[in-house]
Amino acid sequence: MGILSEAHICQCFSRLATQKRNSLVTINGARQKTGQQLVDSVLSLARGLLQLGLQNGDVVAISAFNSDWYLEWILAVAFIGGIVAPLNYRWSFEEARMAMVTIRPKMLVTDESCYYWHSAARGDAIPSLRWHVSLSSPSLDIINKYNMLTAEMLVEQSVIYGSMNYSFAPEGAVIICFTSGTTGRPKGVVISHTALIVQSLAKVAIVGYSEDDVYLHTAPLCHIGGLSSAMAMLMVGACHAFIPKFEATLALEAIEQHHVTSLITVPAMMADLISSVRLKRIQKGCDSVKKILNGGGGLSDNLIKDATRLFPRAKLLSAYGMTETCSSLTFTTLFEPMLEASGTSLQMLAVTNSSPVKARGVCVGKPAPHVEIKICVDGSSNVGRILTRGPHVMLRYWDQIPEKASNSVEETWLDTGDIGFIDDHGNLWLVGRTNGHIKSGGENIYPEEVEAVLIQHPGVLSSVVVGIPDPRLTELVVACIRLRENWQWSDDSFKYSVQSNELFLSSTILRLHCREKNLTGYALLNF
Repeated sequence: MGILSEAHICQCFSRLATQKRNSLVTINGARQKTGQQLVDSVLSLARGLLQLGLQNGDVVAISAFNSDWYLEWILAVAFIGGIVAPLNYRWSFEEARMAMVTIRPKMLVTDESCYYWHSAARGDAIPSLRWHVSLSSPSLDIINKYNMLTAEMLVEQSVIYGSMNYSFAPEGAVIICFTSGTTGRPKGVVISHTALIVQSLAKVAIVGYSEDDVYLHTAPLCHIGGLSSAMAMLMVGACHAFIPKFEATLALEAIEQHHVTSLITVPAMMADLISSVRLKRIQKGCDSVKKILNGGGGLSDNLIKDATRLFPRAKLLSAYGMTETCSSLTFTTLFEPMLEASGTSLQMLAVTNSSPVKARGVCVGKPAPHVEIKICVDGSSNVGRILTRGPHVMLRYWDQIPEKASNSVEETWLDTGDIGFIDDHGNLWLVGRTNGHIKSGGENIYPEEVEAVLIQHPGVLSSVVVGIPDPRLTELVVACIRLRENWQWSDDSFKYSVQSNELFLSSTILRLHCREKNLTGYALLNF
């Protein structure tokens, strides 16, 4: 494939510098930039990096709070053919060191959240490092203490010499995004320009992102969800509003101040937003929000109801995906204001499609247009391993040899590690994890299947199901329950009352609940 036909995340610059030339595209506190100003800032930084000596294929590790500067660094490194490795600022230095020893970065860029990494990274700690850079504008004392360069120094020393064109790293790689996955130790997932562009197109098509959006960066740019949504918004020329990190109060203030129209959440974020509004008894500014994409786990029925009250004009969607697939594989709509206004609810549509929760698992919707999914089954069951392939899939893990990343027909499909099935309407259902099932009494029990049923009980806010060693059953199924507000646990309650605030739950009640939902094999479920 010729270079003219290859995707590059910096191809958005033409749109930003023309159609958005004089329009705001980034807002970070008092610092605001138009499309032309953003492109100029990125190109100036790119020149500085080239003249410093950063080369095609070099890895730049970045750890910082969300900001417009962070986004500019990602684009500048990508422009010159480098590879960006966003690191989690919540990591300890030892966790960061393990990641950097694996990916061998030439440069470490941080803000005040991780300045101390620079002193710890000196000497033999990370032999590959040549340059230490501050993403923000620290004091002279900080610069001298950590012997750092700054972005301003790089830009000031750069010399304009003719026009510049973007370059590609080997394999078309652009991002190394870390995921702990199911194995514990972080893995460096190599993401291509093509994967990010294809993922962006999926979000534009399904979520409906447009140039009129004001997108609030709630997810960190070190996470694939935050990265992929940022790329989608760059593609359409939307405006980016930044807060350093997610805090419900900050997010709500930003929504009101900047008239935010789009954001992404995980269940914990949504719960915090709802709790914050309830605590302060205010709800100003939320009517501007038109699109919310949830990831990182499904929203409970009660969270969905509360979210639609808080954001009454927002289309609420949920996505299922993973870092190795450049974020979202499938999408499902949880709330559509247009349908509600017309008197047609999603619950009515569920009669002809699928209800979001069944005893067998959780519906995560239909695949995005570019995504190919199949179920690898054993025997006559329609439940099996969920596989996917296509341009959205990672190139490889960083420590894999490129030639050996996929050397057979079978390996062209990525095993997600999840178990599920596809129903007659094309919806994907999650049942459990490949290596996460519990072996109890000779039966395979999938924790997610039990959790999906438990959370349907009105007294259960959340649940986690695990297996613990048992000499007779091999493993005993145990559920850890978080009760909703005003509910109480009673070891001897056989029924609960919803009158006079007498809300009780017990092991017996929940076992009966599971049987009523056709989980007949869980008589030995412990709480």
